[in-house]
Amino acid sequence: MSRIQTTMADLAANNKKGLIPFITAGDPDPELTVPLMHALVAGGADILELGVPFSDPMAEGPVIQRACERALKFNVSLHDVLGYVRVFRQTNSHTPVVLMGYANPLERMGVDAFISAAKEAGVDGTIVVDYPPEECEEFAQKMRINGMDPIFLLAPTSTEERIKQVAHVGGGFAYYVSLKGVTGAANIDIADVTKRIEAIRKHVKLPIGVGFGIRDAATAKAVAQVADAVVIGSRIIQELETTPREHAVAAVQTFISGIRRALDE
Repeated sequence: MSRIQTTMADLAANNKKGLIPFITAGDPDPELTVPLMHALVAGGADILELGVPFSDPMAEGPVIQRACERALKFNVSLHDVLGYVRVFRQTNSHTPVVLMGYANPLERMGVDAFISAAKEAGVDGTIVVDYPPEECEEFAQKMRINGMDPIFLLAPTSTEERIKQVAHVGGGFAYYVSLKGVTGAANIDIADVTKRIEAIRKHVKLPIGVGFGIRDAATAKAVAQVADAVVIGSRIIQELETTPREHAVAAVQTFISGIRRALDE
């Protein structure tokens, strides 16, 4: 089993819900990325989602777009992101790390070179936003052969055919985008999320994580009633934007600890 599969299985066995926070690598400062990763774990994160900075992050709202812009001012590349994971792994060998990003940086490196480097660094999975599952069977197979999970997105508009394709090629967990639009764009309709997840579970046997609109402990707790994990990103980035650099790590840990407590209640 992969680290993600083991983590999700352990959570289910203990009747707990997964907490998957997102930060953009290199934001607000490359030197803070690894300390922030450790702070998220200390605050109760089960899986880390590390964004690969990209100049045209089409699925992201303005908050994460700004994070990408700040990271790119430091020239943070996919090679750098893998380096952060490598350093993180020096003192944490158990928390899964998922890279989330877009096809362009990966294609520039080369798929085979990326998979090899990601495995060596200690990456556990990828979410490549603009990789449709219908075109990714070979990529998904190579990821699995190397012990990593290819994670795919499902949305309110996903057809039954797309859901079945994610069930066929996906691994680790399925990521349900809880609303139409970009990250951090609107409030979640819990009733609609419940209905959609019920439809997804008819075909997808993977755990289901929900993200794109979770901003506080109350929303996280409500979503966790129907999902296996919650993903929270834009709100953490906002915390970084409004906190002085010297207090950023502590502030993020405090924030994520509040989400953890709500999920465990």
